[in-house]
Amino acid sequence: MTAPTRTPRRKHLRRATATAGLVAVGALLLTACGDDMNGMDHGSGKSSASASADAGADGSGRTGGSDGDAGADDFVDADVTFAQMMIPHHEQALEMAELADGRASDAELKDIAEQIEKAQDPEIETMKGWLRSWDRPTAAESMPGMSHGGDDGMMSDTDMRRLKGLQGTEFDKLFAQLMIEHHNGAISMAEDERKNGRNGAAVKMAGDIVKSQTAEVEQLDDILDRL
Repeated sequence: MTAPTRTPRRKHLRRATATAGLVAVGALLLTACGDDMNGMDHGSGKSSASASADAGADGSGRTGGSDGDAGADDFVDADVTFAQMMIPHHEQALEMAELADGRASDAELKDIAEQIEKAQDPEIETMKGWLRSWDRPTAAESMPGMSHGGDDGMMSDTDMRRLKGLQGTEFDKLFAQLMIEHHNGAISMAEDERKNGRNGAAVKMAGDIVKSQTAEVEQLDDILDRL
C-alpha cells in the first residue's frame, strides 16, 4: 500500500511560521514608532531634545551667554546702564590704587590697592566687550546718576589733588576714607543691577562686586581704627 502524503501539513506549518514572523516584525515596528513618538514634541514635529535646545538653557526661550559671554540679545537697559556707569567708576578706583605705590605706608592697605588693580582692570575690559556686543557706546559724555563726590562715591577733583599730595600715614587715612565711600557707591550700583538686570553675566559680576568690595570695606574700616 502506498504511504499517505504529508505535503498539506508541511504547507500549513510553513504558513504558520511565516505568519508568526510577520507578527513579530510588526510588533517591533510598532515599538520603534512608539519610541520615536515619545521623543517628539507633539504639535511641532520636533524631538524633545530639539525643543529643549530651542527653549534655551533657562527654559525661557531666550538664548543667554555664559559667565564671560554676555550674549548679544540677552540684555535690558539696566544692564547697559550698569556697565556704562561702572566702567568710569572702576577707572577712578584704579587711579586711586595706583597712587598707593610710593605713597602708602600700611602693608595691608598696599595689598588692598593691589587687589583692586587685579580685579577691576579685567572687569573694565569685560564690560567694554559687553557694550560692543550690545552695540552700545562704551562711554557716554554725560552719565545719568554719575557725579563726582555724589552718592555713587566718585571722588571730586579736589579729593584727588589732596590724596596725591599726601604721604605715609596721612595718605593711608585719606585713601581708606575715600575708598570706603567709593566702594559703597559701587556696591549700591551693583545691587541695582542684581535687582533690575537681566543679563546673566552682568548680574553675576554685580554679585561678585558686592561680595569683594564689601569685604574690602570691612578691611579698610579696620585699618582706619588702628591708624
